[in-house]
Amino acid sequence: MTFAEPYGLIENHGPTPVETRSAVMLIAGFSAVVMVVLTLLLPVKYAVLHPGPVLNTLGQADGKKLIAITGHTTYPTSGQLDLTTVSVVGGPNRKVFLSQVLAGWLDRSTAVVPEESIFPPGVTQKQSDDENQAEMTSSQESATAAALATLKIPVPTTLTVAGLDPSSPAAGLLKTGDVISAVNGTTITDLEKLRTVLQAVTAGDPVKVTVRRQGDNRTVTTKTAASPDDGHTVLGVYINPAFSFPFSVKIQIEDIGGPSAGMMFALGIIDTLTPGDLTGGKRIAGTGTIDVDGTVGPIGGIRQKLAGARKAGARFFIAPADNCNEVRGHVPGGLSVVRTSTLTQSRDEVAAIAAGHASGLPTC
Repeated sequence: MTFAEPYGLIENHGPTPVETRSAVMLIAGFSAVVMVVLTLLLPVKYAVLHPGPVLNTLGQADGKKLIAITGHTTYPTSGQLDLTTVSVVGGPNRKVFLSQVLAGWLDRSTAVVPEESIFPPGVTQKQSDDENQAEMTSSQESATAAALATLKIPVPTTLTVAGLDPSSPAAGLLKTGDVISAVNGTTITDLEKLRTVLQAVTAGDPVKVTVRRQGDNRTVTTKTAASPDDGHTVLGVYINPAFSFPFSVKIQIEDIGGPSAGMMFALGIIDTLTPGDLTGGKRIAGTGTIDVDGTVGPIGGIRQKLAGARKAGARFFIAPADNCNEVRGHVPGGLSVVRTSTLTQSRDEVAAIAAGHASGLPTC
């Protein structure tokens, strides 16, 4: 007689080959996902540049006018003269992850650059922030001086020798800390006057420079030199100008550093101090450093600033001529870029845009 096994009793011989492969693939897939996630969270030595805030120099920020002028007649303004900025992710003690770098490479308005190209090795975040703030303060002074010079408003200026080129003929004759008061008997009241006097001299010829040194006035004779930049006659010294503005110009802005807003500050000051609307009610953005003589210089992050300006609604952008190589091929749709080299040129370009004559302006 044959007896069957009890109902439900089944012999277990272990997992089948299919079940084993599925488990291995599941574990491998999970491990791969974990590895990808961990890789994306790895810190890398890059900085990521995004379009930053856009601020109207004719408007307000945090309830305060960006440009506050007292002691001189001011005029109402309309339209906007927007300064543009770049937001930087990264730097000392501020980690950037691989995921952020990959996302940045896929975004045309974002730039990914080696960290050391923005933050030199050994520089702390505080040192970097302090330097940016110092550059912002200096650019505000230069913007004010350049704007007032453009409007023919005299600004008494003290010119102090901040340093000398060791190869300069003036080395050993002029000293750091000397205050220049006259050249060849002509009183020097500002940098423009100094340049004018020197241009009447052939490079290499001697000049008599009167300085105040440690409380005493003295005159030294030194040869001049030719500027390596443009060949103009120079003394071969580094000048630190100190301005005595005839009225108060306060630029009230926080959490933004660097020198690149100088040109837009200067345009805002000019518009505030002159009757009528320089912008004609239009929204015009821009960027550029400014020297006290009105020279507009190149800046960093131009592509991010173009993107930020267009996103904010600007249709016109004034850019330094020296940035044109970076501008070409990267202008957002709907934005017209006008190039400039001086504050006077920038002012004329804004006026032309206001009058509807933008089509004839120089572009990048």
